[in-house]
Amino acid sequence: MKKKKVLICVAHSDDETFGCAGTIINHVQNKDKVYALYMTDGVSSRNNKNREKQIALRKKNSLKVSKFLGFKWLNDYCGLFPDNEMDKVEILKIIKIIEKAKKKINPNIIYTHFPDDLNVDHRKVAEATLTAFRPQAGEVWEQILSFEVPSSTDFSYFKKNKIFNPNVIIDISKNWKKKIKALKFYKSEIKKFPNSRSIKGIEILAKYRGTQNGLKYAEAFQLIKEIQR
Repeated sequence: MKKKKVLICVAHSDDETFGCAGTIINHVQNKDKVYALYMTDGVSSRNNKNREKQIALRKKNSLKVSKFLGFKWLNDYCGLFPDNEMDKVEILKIIKIIEKAKKKINPNIIYTHFPDDLNVDHRKVAEATLTAFRPQAGEVWEQILSFEVPSSTDFSYFKKNKIFNPNVIIDISKNWKKKIKALKFYKSEIKKFPNSRSIKGIEILAKYRGTQNGLKYAEAFQLIKEIQR
């Protein structure tokens, strides 16, 4: 099987793990090269006296996660914007960052947020990603897929025809335990059950997506665009 280059574009470090850690592991095990970038510092919108310390800690944890899962952060393009304020940033600035990452990696597969998530940062990153990878002559990418993030995709106030409707299901049964271990690096982002962002809530979702498709555990994606080249 031909090895792929993968780019994951997210708003916050931890989205990649909540949304597609099992799939990342699958790619790494297949010897694909996996890269990721996150747009915000993830904590600056919170009322926290130790904000700088928390930003540094989150970055440290994100590096632990990347090492544990086997992917690489594109650090030059990470954490350049304030948390939960992506709607205040000119969309062109976000697009240009993703285009730089695109030029550097030339990925075959792109993962990003569902464009109608509740979280405004998620929506803006998805919009910028789709624009940066608009189908033009000379492109090499083959797929763009969106993933679901608990407490954002499921919390959204959906409009007609804008519901997350997964049509790509990836079996993560063999890597489920490793996904949970990776999530625990972001322990401050884990909520108590019955929140969908709790460990138990995440397990319920993975089992639900799995049993919908004859699997034990799965991650679900909505294929936004596929081009067979």
